[in-house]
Amino acid sequence: MNLENYFISQFNSNRIGDDGALIGNMVYSKDAFFENVHFKRSWMNCFEIAQKAMLVNISDAVAMNAEPKYALLSVAMPKDMTKKDMQALADGFRSVAQKYNIEIIGGDTISNTKLDITVTIISTTKKALLRSKIREKYLFAYTGVLGNAAKELKKLQNLGKIHKKSKFVNIKLRDKFVSRSIRILKAGMDISDGLYSDLDKMALLNKIGIKFLKKMPKSLACSGEEYEMLVAFDARERKKILRHVKQSRTKLTIFAKAARNKYTNRCKAHHF
Repeated sequence: MNLENYFISQFNSNRIGDDGALIGNMVYSKDAFFENVHFKRSWMNCFEIAQKAMLVNISDAVAMNAEPKYALLSVAMPKDMTKKDMQALADGFRSVAQKYNIEIIGGDTISNTKLDITVTIISTTKKALLRSKIREKYLFAYTGVLGNAAKELKKLQNLGKIHKKSKFVNIKLRDKFVSRSIRILKAGMDISDGLYSDLDKMALLNKIGIKFLKKMPKSLACSGEEYEMLVAFDARERKKILRHVKQSRTKLTIFAKAARNKYTNRCKAHHF
């Protein structure tokens, strides 16, 4: 058990284990976005930082087929932040909130040695998409293209520059695909820790193994912060899901199926 899983195991709640906590038809989710952990201010301006902080949190709601309604912001700011920087942060938060019809209803601000952001998203859902309910022979697939986030991060760490529309800065959420495919999807989650690591979470939760249908390089399968969707569905629904993929203009790669063998995650943990 890695340190992240060990810490989570200290809290005995059956609501922990999905991208958010489902209570009735409400979904509550929260993520941190910290300077020198998730980003450096030399890589992104304050507007981009606030935008991404919101999007990575909304991704959890999208992953559960929930519609975000409200947001609570916690922002710890260093003393060198100017009023112009603060205005850019506020504009970034507001721009994403307006796009997804989210009302920012409060939070907290404190002084800090660096810029640290946490966002709580409160959402509603008519049919939640969970990580459980996977059966043997169900197919696994992921949306979009994986691997670019890790490449762009490496470039930034080597003092290179990336395009403002790159995946590291400009996240594309798959809300249309999830909402249109919800009757077919049996399980799902967003890919934040890397495909193999997030697949490991599903395998452990459902007590299943994984049989891969194609080989994938670790550079693709271990790339974190992709915020694409990892989904599972009944093999008999394959044609239907491919129709939904076409309608939502989403690339979908079917790469594995649930099996009885033992699955071992080959990726290094991102958190600890």
